[in-house]
Amino acid sequence: MDQRLIRNFCIIAHIDHGKSTLADRLLELTGTVEKRNMKAQILDKMELEQERGITIKLAPVRMKYRPAVNHSPLTVHHALTIGHDPLTEENGKRITDNAWKTENGKGKTDQVEYELNLIDTPGHVDFSYEVSRSLEAVEGAILVVDASQGVQAQTLSNIYLALAANLKIIPVLNKIDLPAANVERVSDEVIKLLGCQKEDILLISAKTGEGVDQVLGRVVADVPPPSGKAEAPTRALIFDSYYDDHRGVILYVRLVDGRISKQDLIKVMATGAQATALDVGFLSPEMKPATALAAGEIGYVVTNLKSAREAKVGDTVTTANDYSDYRVVPYDGHRVRPLEGYKEVRPFVYAGFFPNSNEDYQTFKIAVEKLSLSDSSLQYTSENSPVLGFGLRLGFLGLLHMDIVRERLQREYDLDLIITNPSTDYEVSLTNGQLVDIKSAADLPSISTISEIREPWIKGEIACPAVFLGSVLELISKSRGLHKRIEHISTHSTPKNTAGSDQGLVIIDFEAPLTNLITDFYDQLKSITSGYGSFSYELADYRAGDLVKVDFYVTGEKVDALSVIVHKTEAERVGRRVVEKLKEAIPRQQFKVSLQAAIGSKFIAREDISAYRKDVTAKLYGGDVTRRKKLLAKQKKGKERMKRFGNVDVPAEAFTVMLKRD
Repeated sequence: MDQRLIRNFCIIAHIDHGKSTLADRLLELTGTVEKRNMKAQILDKMELEQERGITIKLAPVRMKYRPAVNHSPLTVHHALTIGHDPLTEENGKRITDNAWKTENGKGKTDQVEYELNLIDTPGHVDFSYEVSRSLEAVEGAILVVDASQGVQAQTLSNIYLALAANLKIIPVLNKIDLPAANVERVSDEVIKLLGCQKEDILLISAKTGEGVDQVLGRVVADVPPPSGKAEAPTRALIFDSYYDDHRGVILYVRLVDGRISKQDLIKVMATGAQATALDVGFLSPEMKPATALAAGEIGYVVTNLKSAREAKVGDTVTTANDYSDYRVVPYDGHRVRPLEGYKEVRPFVYAGFFPNSNEDYQTFKIAVEKLSLSDSSLQYTSENSPVLGFGLRLGFLGLLHMDIVRERLQREYDLDLIITNPSTDYEVSLTNGQLVDIKSAADLPSISTISEIREPWIKGEIACPAVFLGSVLELISKSRGLHKRIEHISTHSTPKNTAGSDQGLVIIDFEAPLTNLITDFYDQLKSITSGYGSFSYELADYRAGDLVKVDFYVTGEKVDALSVIVHKTEAERVGRRVVEKLKEAIPRQQFKVSLQAAIGSKFIAREDISAYRKDVTAKLYGGDVTRRKKLLAKQKKGKERMKRFGNVDVPAEAFTVMLKRD
């Protein structure tokens, strides 16, 4: 395929703004999928994606497109140079297909056909690294904004990523058919963000198909073609990879330079893994084999690698002939250099996963191992709890990632799991100068050996209507956050029924400790902004704080799985709330159960669950009072004996009380 006729682009948006629906319409319009095979969210292949209506895994697809209308008055030569529609002359008169083909030396009368490579990206902040790598694989981005909700936090985050990647951004307002759509206000927000003109914004309804044909025209006219060199050493960017039980690791790649052919020996540069390209091809949207992938194209490579950890997102693939270890061999201009931007994805939310029965531990461990083959960002280590038995501590990119993994384990492997409160990792400096990274409060060394504890802080961004500004700032302050900047995006007047948005949209930049945000921060934000607030973040750095470990005791026995690390000023409040929640979660016993929170040897909160009481004196009908006292004394001794030897059944929901502190 002539590189000048290739267009690589992606769709970016906040979650639930209509990315996947727009992708469906594009597939329909280009005839990539026949109408009889069409279904909603066709690129979202996971059952969870279909149920929740969100994109979890990105999906590339190749479409063929033949323009039916003129786009801009450009000559053929100029169109080929910058990638515009080559079907119009300088004076706007349409060139015949025959003339176009003759000028290109083909002499055919069929119309010019473009190759459009689309990547449908996730919209959630947990997968922002995948989105950033996808943006590096394309030259243009369709920015989809919901005309009823307007610009939201992940919209901003994706715009920054697209601008950093130097992409051509095509702004699109979706859902204009909704009664709540406010095109004027949202257009003002987009204009202020991108600095574009009002006529640059396309107005569409992906659900009904209204205006979607204009999107394809703008992609062809505005997105530049790829600029790779076919004769240069092979370099391909991995923007996604997964493990297939029958075929091995499959890489989704963008060929930047060179080519990869079937049966080529390939090398993954950052990990050093070597493999054979068993098959190459493109997705349309099903896999379609090809003899080779050339510079500028997007497709897949089937390898004989055994784990996705050997070929991670952002890594560079080259052929064995072009490979040299750039860290050892000086670059001489003839050997390949890796593409920039690769980094190790580091989980920063951790939770303990335990099977309900210890008999299921091996099944559970095998299930996690299989899941990690296709998810290189999922990390796990063994964990043992006196109360819960054997389990694994899993590391995730965020709470949504954790929720997806949990549900997949329960659905696909039929496991009944107990999940402990999610936490983050901490850097602990010891008095002997050693630096320790801990992922669970139970692993915290003795306080006498600790010099300093550092917790992760994030840079966050909240987008909400200006009427909620005061409430949002108060929420940030309660979470030990510091707001840095407040920007008013729009002051366009709108009807009062849009939750006070007549005062415009505000963007709040802030910093806060991650520990205070991974539980119920997002729920509280949605509550105080009537659902209009949105939130995105990225990891900033680790900062020292006055942090303490709060332990929880059930009938005098410490339950390590409930321990948390919190700021000293919040310790008593957290301790009281957790024991109150535990009192609701743990059922009553035949004896009194004490629930306590402590910092070291100092107890800071206590609640008691009263015992079931059986009236042992009910059978007495008169007689001496001493008989009554003897029966009550006997019952008391029995309860003490039960308390000494009895075990309290702590239910699964007791281990997730921190998820809903309020």
